[in-house]
Amino acid sequence: MSEPSLFQRSAAPLAARMRPRTLDGFLGQENLLGPGKALGELIRRGDVGSCIFWGPPGSGKTTLAKIIANYTDRHFEPFSAVTEGVGRVREIIKEAEERLKFPGQGTILFCDEIHRFNRAQQDAFLPWVENGIITLIGATTENPSFELTGALLSRCRVFVLEPLREEHIRALVERALQDRDQGLGHLELQIDDDALALLAREADGDARRALQALEAAAEYTTGKGERGMGKRGPSDRPTVRLSVGVIADALQKRFAKYDKGGEEHFNLISALHKAVRGSDVEGALYWLARMLAGGEDPLYLARRIVRMASEDIGLADPRALSVALAAKDAYHFLGSPEGELALAEAVIYLATAPKSNKVYEAFGRAAEAAREHPAAPVPLHIRNAPTPLMKELGYGEGYKYAHGFAGAYVPQEYLPEPLRGQRWYDPTEFGYEKTVKERMEWWEKLKREWGLGTGER
Repeated sequence: MSEPSLFQRSAAPLAARMRPRTLDGFLGQENLLGPGKALGELIRRGDVGSCIFWGPPGSGKTTLAKIIANYTDRHFEPFSAVTEGVGRVREIIKEAEERLKFPGQGTILFCDEIHRFNRAQQDAFLPWVENGIITLIGATTENPSFELTGALLSRCRVFVLEPLREEHIRALVERALQDRDQGLGHLELQIDDDALALLAREADGDARRALQALEAAAEYTTGKGERGMGKRGPSDRPTVRLSVGVIADALQKRFAKYDKGGEEHFNLISALHKAVRGSDVEGALYWLARMLAGGEDPLYLARRIVRMASEDIGLADPRALSVALAAKDAYHFLGSPEGELALAEAVIYLATAPKSNKVYEAFGRAAEAAREHPAAPVPLHIRNAPTPLMKELGYGEGYKYAHGFAGAYVPQEYLPEPLRGQRWYDPTEFGYEKTVKERMEWWEKLKREWGLGTGER
């Protein structure tokens, strides 16, 4: 007869049972909860208003919301935008109104995955947040600037949570192994140092992922009767050890390496962009393949590749933009997986192309000048004059038609008076921009011969 399993599964998963109930037990987010930090001080004073927690999975958004409810003595009402709708919100609001009348208790409405609500659904919160019937705490893995309405953001303070560091994951795992009431302490498990290091590293800052893997490993080892040798526990059982192999197996079987809706999405697209900018073909191809394998939308990648062509190659190789746009069209035409090869071709082309960000910089300077001089009048000589009155007022007077001169160029002023002499675009010596630079230098020479200043940079 096989040995009975030591593992008894609780109704609640380990990650839920191990949620701390006080700030002292909360691990990580020192930038928000440390001494003198805004959120920590608000919680300790019991004075937290409606807010949005933006952070990757397993960073403590739900836990913090429950801690706030404990510290402020408010009723905590969980709600998921994935499974519930506005109808349930109305029910919660009605209950909150009754609760506020008697016994005079406020309500925290915790909306998980709030970005899943469309704009009309988000607006359903507004009047009740405004009049204080509820304190809304929304949790999201997506950028609130893009996913939430301006009206809702104006009524909520946004707090950004970071992935937990490896030392936080280590402490959390050790706490779970020692806790006999809510954790796995009754199993008297031991974890090898290299297994703990692997779990802390591979959890990617996600406390839930770490605890789920720990629970899976504990279930496997105790259920299979896998034992270490030597040391005995109080119940005279051989000590159960969690090896690096068991932890690696638990992580591999249960968790994906890429969360296309969370922080890792932004990390990987940043890595792809920087590899292209740095002319690293292998790095660029790896990050592209990694994102595609993780389920990223290829057309999102195509749009970012087009942006790279404009921002990092520019006029050093004007064909780069054409190649990027052609790759987008090719994917649109072929779909996956055939169309993905066109994206790879574009990434290789961009990574190996000469680089210049001078177009990017020049437009930034011009945009800044437009903000500083939003009402500078157009010089009279380059204004259009479709009516006799406008001609009489001098519109178009003195304008020189470029095609009427040798080389289709004649020096004249095109900027308004306050900006005369400005230079925003300064081409490099690389690729096609070298030709552009030579052309611009020839035009400057002609300006000097005509007595027009070449201006300042």
